[in-house]
Amino acid sequence: MFKFTGKVLSLSAATLMVSSVISSAASMDDLIKAAKAEGQLTTIALPHDWCGYGDVIAGFKAKYPEITINELNPDAGSGDEVEAIKANKDNKGPQAPDVIDVGLSFGPTAKADGLLMPYKVSTWDSIPDSAKDADGAWYGDYYGVLSFMVNKDLIKESPKDWADLLKPEFANAVAVAGDPRASNQAIQAVYASGLSTGAAAGAAAGTAGLDFFKKLNAAGNFVPVVGKPATLAQGQTPILINWDYNALAGRDTLKGNPPVDVVVPKSGVVAGVYVQAISAYAPHPNAAKLWMEYLYSDEGQIGWLKGYCHPIRFNDLAKNGKVPADVLAKLPPAESYASAAFPTLDEQGKAKEVISKNWDAVVGANVK
Repeated sequence: MFKFTGKVLSLSAATLMVSSVISSAASMDDLIKAAKAEGQLTTIALPHDWCGYGDVIAGFKAKYPEITINELNPDAGSGDEVEAIKANKDNKGPQAPDVIDVGLSFGPTAKADGLLMPYKVSTWDSIPDSAKDADGAWYGDYYGVLSFMVNKDLIKESPKDWADLLKPEFANAVAVAGDPRASNQAIQAVYASGLSTGAAAGAAAGTAGLDFFKKLNAAGNFVPVVGKPATLAQGQTPILINWDYNALAGRDTLKGNPPVDVVVPKSGVVAGVYVQAISAYAPHPNAAKLWMEYLYSDEGQIGWLKGYCHPIRFNDLAKNGKVPADVLAKLPPAESYASAAFPTLDEQGKAKEVISKNWDAVVGANVK
């Protein structure tokens, strides 16, 4: 007997279909039928104001009204999501998540722990190899790149690349959105500046980034303050280096007071990636697979883009003219993202160690 939303179903043809998990995207008709027979999808940690998820969830519901979405703990973190899978291995009830959306590092570790169910969506080939597990256990869903958020009341000509930040006209203007000794966003900013010099990915780029910020600090351009849209608006940090989705959302929040420019640098374009995965113990595995198919369809990907998070298939969508003009108009030029680098976990780890441990000795700026 199988229990779904309080109703017991007999071992009918529909139930037998549920017990058979569709293993690939070869037959969407079969997958849709099996998912509808399951009748439910349980998600976790998907706040509606993050990356446009409210509209994405609504889009899935509209397309598949036969499937009820059970949303667990919207404010959970990546670690909480993985723990929810572990805690509910033997539980097929409403507290067991079918799918997770986590930071990049959690994908490989969850796979190693046997917590993920491999599945390759039908658009698999358009997901960059560097942002997916070869076996299909996890795959990048969306990303942000480091950008320059600029107060246009105070900065008349926006910097176009990292090297521009060293110019004398940007004295006391440049800040990062965190402490480079601890904040991932700030560490990635230092790393990106290092890549822009031509340094190799990993530790070398971390070292080069420290040297860049040493010069920035010595020039009097670096402001040792944790930058936010509020400090940018107040003029304390007229140029803020942060993830583009934060910069774009901050621009909207400020509503033209002051006017804000968001610039993706010409070089050293570093992407920070989140990943999707299906629980190896998913109570509704076919609904989970159908959810993935929706997220990685053109419609699902553009839903994230409307929330300012660049979907992992962005370059493919842009190249084929599938991104609506009104959405593109709110974003930096599509070509700015064409050269985005997706650091591997090994590269991130080595760069983080170099930057966080040597910031004080090399740069000597106490960010707080």
